[in-house]
Amino acid sequence: MERIIEEIREDLSRRLAVAADRLADRTLAEDPAYAALLGRAELRERIHDTLHQAVEGLLRGARGLPVELAGARAVGALRAEQGLPLASLLRTHRRGGRLLWQSLTEAVTAHDRAALPALLPGASVLWDVVDQMTDAMTESYRRTETAHGDRDRERRAALLDVLLDGADGPSATEEAAAAAAAQLGLPERGRFTVVVLAAEGSGAPPAPSAAPTPAPGSGVASAPRVLWRFRADGEVGLVELGHHPLESVRDLLAPLGVRAGVGPVVTAPAELARAHRLAALALRTAPESEGPRTALLDERLPAALVAAQAELAGRLRQVVLGPVLALPAEDRRTLLTTLGTWLACQGSTTDAAQRLYCHRNTVSNRLRRVEQLTGRSLSDPRHVVELALAHAAVLQRVEAESVMRPAAPGSRTGRTGRTSRTPAGTARRSPRRPV
Repeated sequence: MERIIEEIREDLSRRLAVAADRLADRTLAEDPAYAALLGRAELRERIHDTLHQAVEGLLRGARGLPVELAGARAVGALRAEQGLPLASLLRTHRRGGRLLWQSLTEAVTAHDRAALPALLPGASVLWDVVDQMTDAMTESYRRTETAHGDRDRERRAALLDVLLDGADGPSATEEAAAAAAAQLGLPERGRFTVVVLAAEGSGAPPAPSAAPTPAPGSGVASAPRVLWRFRADGEVGLVELGHHPLESVRDLLAPLGVRAGVGPVVTAPAELARAHRLAALALRTAPESEGPRTALLDERLPAALVAAQAELAGRLRQVVLGPVLALPAEDRRTLLTTLGTWLACQGSTTDAAQRLYCHRNTVSNRLRRVEQLTGRSLSDPRHVVELALAHAAVLQRVEAESVMRPAAPGSRTGRTGRTSRTPAGTARRSPRRPV
């Protein structure tokens, strides 16, 4: 077979040139991916080189030598870098293998038809060479694609960090944020917010970074676009709201089943770092004892104010609720739970009694005792504000302590060691389903 190929080498070279022309024209006509990426001259030259490499591989394979695959690997890596689909690359490569065998048989027939039987054993060798080249090309393509994807993810994470964490100095912040936003495909002006998910039990968000656009006339509203950033302390999402109201974020996060804090709406990328800080603050106002909950900062400003001022929050607890906190544990829990429930019921003693499963008079007596101990009147709006803020400070302190407290033997805990006990100052949820 080697002798035959050597005898027809000149004719075969001419036929391979024609085959390269035909395959380049067909590929550009039928494959838009190639047509958008390469010109005819470059594609034709690459096909021609690959066909000759396959012939050399056939000769080496016939001698029992390993096939040289560096060229195939280079093609695979190059096409991956250029973004050509792997299916397009392999389709053209398979067509090239068929054209090579056709060119071989035609050249042998033209040279000496009687030599055709001697060529037939080379068919299996040729397809083995083509398979080796295909495998090398595919492996190189996928390795390059993976590395490219890793770089893209790292780059995207770095750009999100610029927006979520800010830069040094106001001008630097605006310039860096504008550049990062542009590379992430975000507009210079718009409606944005940031969400922060609690670390406990949170998994990767099921939604893609960009929500699909529904078909026109489908009647289905598109969801806000979310760019997620995974961090050791929890996930952070940059939300491009567009025309959607801020409250729509609740529906977006509901499938995740975790606590979340949502910052305010901002209109420029440079303001996203502030929205991130405020979203983290909003998360601190959503106690774990209340289960999965999305806390919008603008709906929880008093509790956020307390959470933001740890020293003043401690003073508020002591000055306003100090006498209640000094009571024995069971009395303290009862009064704080009653006060918290009454506040949650917007000052309705009747509703609070229903939630606490006790008589209305019992609630009134407990609240009267709170008034006596604290020297605050629940009929005075200023005193109610003080009691509400102090109660929020107590809840946040209990929540913080439950995070740090080691789990009791036999108690159920999450990943962060939180126990399942109900913190002081909160009402247990009814086991009954709401009607």
